[in-house]
Amino acid sequence: MINTREITVQEGSTILQAARKAGIYIPTLCEDPELTPWGGCRLCIVEVRGAKNLPASCITPVRQGMVVETESPAVRHARRTLIELLLANHPEDCLACERTGECVLQDMAYHYGVRRTSFAGKRRSYEIENGNPFIVRDMNKCIICGLCVRVCSEIAGLSIIDFTNRGFNTKITPAMDLPLEKSDCVFCGNCVAVCPVGALAEKPIWGQGRRWEVKKVRTVCPYCGTGCSFDLNVKENRVIGVSSTTEAAVNGRWLCVKGRFGFGFIHHRERLQMPLIRSPYLFSKVTWDRAIDVAVGKFKAIKSKYGPEAIGILASARCTNEENYLLNKFARAVIGTNNIDHCARL
Repeated sequence: MINTREITVQEGSTILQAARKAGIYIPTLCEDPELTPWGGCRLCIVEVRGAKNLPASCITPVRQGMVVETESPAVRHARRTLIELLLANHPEDCLACERTGECVLQDMAYHYGVRRTSFAGKRRSYEIENGNPFIVRDMNKCIICGLCVRVCSEIAGLSIIDFTNRGFNTKITPAMDLPLEKSDCVFCGNCVAVCPVGALAEKPIWGQGRRWEVKKVRTVCPYCGTGCSFDLNVKENRVIGVSSTTEAAVNGRWLCVKGRFGFGFIHHRERLQMPLIRSPYLFSKVTWDRAIDVAVGKFKAIKSKYGPEAIGILASARCTNEENYLLNKFARAVIGTNNIDHCARL
């Protein structure tokens, strides 16, 4: 029973999983459904009848007859205290923080009415790391939730970053405290996707606009045939960044470096916007009708002189499945060649 509601869940489920199944909100900073439960932030604590303490719901399995309260006075007081302890060491720059509007810690402070902390904590003074072209790391804002560590190990399978030092000096960093660009990081950016605060951010979108100013447009990644989907962040009709989404059926929130950061071609000044025909010394812009007529003439001339097998077709993962299907039919049924390949076949 959770909050006087009788709930039936699969054996081995945690209290947090049972609550979510029933649509009951329990706050958390260090938990992700696709990562190993950790129980580090303690914000998901609940009151269990008969228990001597307030257990973390993300690592506490349910049992028959368990009675749970998720918003009792004791639980709310403990959560407020935990939030105040986090804020005691956290920079108070919400007005200028890149994650304002999408900061989980900020949302929880608002939800529990924490306007200021009653603890006089120390402040960290790490330099902001932005020496690479993809990720900005501000470890002054890190709350040591461990999500980035687990996603790097369990999803990316690389274990590039981990905890170093102890106590107040605990820091998440690559081995030997190297900057990311000097480590073996592949810059997939999945650590950024799970960071609940402003400790990690995508560099291309840094300073480009507030989160509520950005329109999200769902699309499919153009780089390979896997079919990953993500949201384009659009401001004033320009794509300023990419963010992953839990609603992506194929990949969830996980992307590779090309999918997350390889969007620069969209507005690149050298991007082709109309067909070109090569003359002996330069390329000339022409209409689509003219370009198609030239291509058809070349195909006919080559096929007539050398046969259809002299022609090869290279498809593209940046085209839709329908376009590649038509290209396949064009190669085999119109030209009469089986010489068709795909850049993402391997």
